[in-house]
Amino acid sequence: MALRITVIGTGYLGATHAAAMAELGFEVLGLDVVPEKIAMLSAGRVPMYEPGLEELLSRHVAGLDGASGRLRFTTSWEEVADFGDVHFVCVNTPQKHGEYACDMSYVDAAFSSLAPLLTRPALVVGKSTVPVGSADRLAKLLAEQAPGEVELAWNPEFLREGFAVNDTLHPDRIVVGVGSERAEKLLREVYATPIAEGSPLVVTDFPTAELVKTSANSFLATKISFINAMAEVCEAAGGDVVKLAEAIGHDERIGSKFLRAGIGFGGGCLPKDIRAFMARAGELGADQALTFLREVDSINMRRRGHMVELAREAVGGGSFLGKRVAVLGAAFKPDSDDVRDSPALNVAGQIHLQGGQVTVYDPKGMANARLLFPTLGYADTALEAVRGADVVLHLTEWREFRELDPAELGSVTTSRILLDGRNALDPVKWREAGWVYRAMGRPTA
Repeated sequence: MALRITVIGTGYLGATHAAAMAELGFEVLGLDVVPEKIAMLSAGRVPMYEPGLEELLSRHVAGLDGASGRLRFTTSWEEVADFGDVHFVCVNTPQKHGEYACDMSYVDAAFSSLAPLLTRPALVVGKSTVPVGSADRLAKLLAEQAPGEVELAWNPEFLREGFAVNDTLHPDRIVVGVGSERAEKLLREVYATPIAEGSPLVVTDFPTAELVKTSANSFLATKISFINAMAEVCEAAGGDVVKLAEAIGHDERIGSKFLRAGIGFGGGCLPKDIRAFMARAGELGADQALTFLREVDSINMRRRGHMVELAREAVGGGSFLGKRVAVLGAAFKPDSDDVRDSPALNVAGQIHLQGGQVTVYDPKGMANARLLFPTLGYADTALEAVRGADVVLHLTEWREFRELDPAELGSVTTSRILLDGRNALDPVKWREAGWVYRAMGRPTA
C-alpha cells in the first residue's frame, strides 16, 4: 500500500513540501491551525509569492478542475493522525524576542498536539531548523506520549526562496538523521524519485542532521560578510570590490558564488539561524568555536548603516530633512515577496527616521512592506517612485530594475544620483544617461 503523507505547518516550507509530495505521486494532507490559510490553499492559492508554487498546487488540490486530487488541507489533528504514515513537521522556528536563541514553541506545540493521537505505526519527520539536541528531546516526547509505534527522523530543508519548487523536487542533496533502518527505508521510499534522478542521500544521526542547515547557512553568511569586509577595505584603499571578487572567484577552492558585495543578507533564515547557532553553541560550552559569527553578523548589519551614510552624502552630507529618497526594492532578495529582516527596508526605515521622504517600489513585496513599515511612502511603479527624488537607491536586484531605462527615470528625478547597493546595475549605461553612479566597495569605478 502506498505511503500517505501529512505536512504540519503550511507556511513557506510546508506549502511547498506538500505540493511537491503530491507531485511525486503521494496522497498528502496538509494541516495548519489558521483556518484562513487552509481556505486559501484549498482554493489553490498561496499566501506568499514563490515562482511556480501556485501552479504546482493547482495541479493537485482536491476539488479543483483538472487537478489530481492528491492534496487536501485540514485544521484537524485527529484527521492528520489517522491519515498519515509519514508526518512532516514544517512549522516556523523564529528568533526569540530580545534574544539570539531559537523559539521552539511552534515545534513543541506541533509535537505535543500530534503525539497523543498516533495510535498506529508512523514516522514523524522534522524539517524545521532547530537547535542541535532538539531531535533527541522530541524523540523522547514521542516515546512517552504516542500510544502507537512511532519513530522520529530529522530531514532538514535547504530551500532557496525564488527556487523552492525546484529545490524540493530536484534537491542538490537529501539529508536524513535516523535512528533505525525502518526510518531510513521509509524516507528512501518518500524520496525515491529524486534519488533515482541522482540527488545524493546522506544518512546520519540526529545531531549531525540538525547541524547541517545551520552550518551551511553560517558558511554562506561568512562568505557574504567576507566580501563585504573586502568592500570596506576597497572603499578605504580606492580598490574595486567587483574586480576583486572576479579575480578570487576564479580560484576553484573559493568559487564565485555569494561574492557580490552590497548591503548584505537578510530574510527569514540566515540572520536568525546564525544567531541561534551562536546561542546553542554557548549552551553546549562551545561558544568559542563560533565567536567569528558575531563579526559576520556585525559586518552584515554595518553595510546597512554604510548605505544610509552614502545616501546622506549624496543629498549634501548634512540632513535628510526635506530630501526625497527613492528606494528600488523591499524584498530581502529578488523573486520573493519576503521582507523579513530585509536590508532594503531597513535602510529605507533608517532614512525615514532621520527625516527623509522615502518612497519605495518593489515588484512583489509591496503588501508585506506596507504591513511592516506603514509610515513609508509607496509607489506602483519604479518611475513613480523616483519622481522628484534627490537620490535613487537600488537595494534589491530584481531583473526589472536591471532593465530600467536610465534616461526615462532621469527625466522625472530632481537629481540623477544612483546608489547601487547590490552592485548589479551597469555603470556605463547609467553614466551615459547623465547619472552619477556610485556602488559599495567601488569608490573609483
